[in-house]
Amino acid sequence: MKLYLMHLGTVLANDAPIPGYLVQTDDGINVLIDAGYRPGTFGEDLHPERAAFRVHEDDLVINRLAEPGLSPEEIVYVVCSHFDPDHAGYLNAFPRAKIVVQRAHLTAARAQKNPRFEFTRTAWDLPDERYHLVDGDTELLPGIELIETSGHVPGHQSALVRLSETGPVLLTIDVIAQEDEADPATRPASPFDMDDAAARASARKLLDLARRENVRLIVYGHDARQWARLRHSPAYYR
Repeated sequence: MKLYLMHLGTVLANDAPIPGYLVQTDDGINVLIDAGYRPGTFGEDLHPERAAFRVHEDDLVINRLAEPGLSPEEIVYVVCSHFDPDHAGYLNAFPRAKIVVQRAHLTAARAQKNPRFEFTRTAWDLPDERYHLVDGDTELLPGIELIETSGHVPGHQSALVRLSETGPVLLTIDVIAQEDEADPATRPASPFDMDDAAARASARKLLDLARRENVRLIVYGHDARQWARLRHSPAYYR
């Protein structure tokens, strides 16, 4: 099993990375976790003052996947942590892949009660057969576990990837965006969290999981200082 950390852009507010993750299983199944931002989503091409992210050509997920020699057609599953634009912008670039999403999250997006999900309508308004729906914590494939972590949005999901050399790697996504926000008791409320109490409970759930599983590597969702210390694609963890 290999885990690639891919740089899919930058958050302008704090120069933090927009990560994506590629897992290649021992039997050759390619799993993408999050697809990054699609430039122009906020109209920043016409109104630069709206820009929230910077994405260079090299950062586009299809170009990052080319680094280890993959095409979009070779991705079997795309795990969507949630439908925010910096995570789901390019989900529809993988026509043969099943989109793995929590049922609760797809339901929330389709209910159209929050305008934030309108930016990624092309990700959640596809025929039902394009989705592989999961309910709560589940093992997607041997060594790839999805962890339900609502709070940032309903049905947000994080991931635990079990590697033979590195050991379990926990991808917190947006539940814990930065290492210095890991303590649930002091985790600052984010204007993007739809349920602060649930987000804190999910952060506590991940930290408890990390202790139980003796996780030595936790990759935080948008942490510039940690990202600089990590191994990036085309290098990988195994």
